[in-house]
Amino acid sequence: MSNKEILLKVEDVHVHYGGVKALCGASMQVDEGEIVALMGPNGAGKSTVLKAIFGLAPIHEGGVLWHEHQVKPVSHEMVERGISFVPQGRRVFKHLTVKENLEVGGYVIRDQKEINKRIEDVLDIFPVLRSKIKDKSSSLSGGQQQMLALARGLMVDPKVLLLDEPSLGLAPKIVKEVFQKIKEINERRKTAIVVVEHNIKSLLEIAQRAYVLDKGRVVVSDIPSNIVNSGILEKVFLGKL
Repeated sequence: MSNKEILLKVEDVHVHYGGVKALCGASMQVDEGEIVALMGPNGAGKSTVLKAIFGLAPIHEGGVLWHEHQVKPVSHEMVERGISFVPQGRRVFKHLTVKENLEVGGYVIRDQKEINKRIEDVLDIFPVLRSKIKDKSSSLSGGQQQMLALARGLMVDPKVLLLDEPSLGLAPKIVKEVFQKIKEINERRKTAIVVVEHNIKSLLEIAQRAYVLDKGRVVVSDIPSNIVNSGILEKVFLGKL
């Protein structure tokens, strides 16, 4: 058993959108410093887990625990606790410069010196952004915009980083770079990272723990190698579970 501290728990969470049951009693945990994979077919509830944690999806039953204490997820409060969320779709503020985007990411920090220090810290991980720091983010390539979205998520120095489909719509070469950066963030900053991702092969290469969801439920949780060898992914994705 791991002697690492449990940072985050989702316990028996149910989420409904109107009459649609997006999550039906999902449970998972995130230990300090680990990369956790969330996998499953479209509509399985993966993104909803992240949104429930971050206060963007209505929890009807169950709860979210932070350091073993139940919390009511409200986005800005989750940021202050140490959780950052990078949604899918490379959502950067295109009318703002790269630097301004990073400053927006550090909005909870009051001290400008500290903001500047953190910008320097994230530019060390994403050097491609350094030469673009004064450019409007609309001028960046898709891959660079995704790097900026990741960098912005790090500005609050989160203990847990939630990533929703970070490789969506990117060319294979850029996908590889994105996964290298995720691994680097985890190793350099000891950030725990929860990743929802369709690129299962790349994700399982860097994850320490994996959850497979189907129809709003966690159907298996294990280490990645066991999940690969079990054949459960094929069953879930082919609808044979």
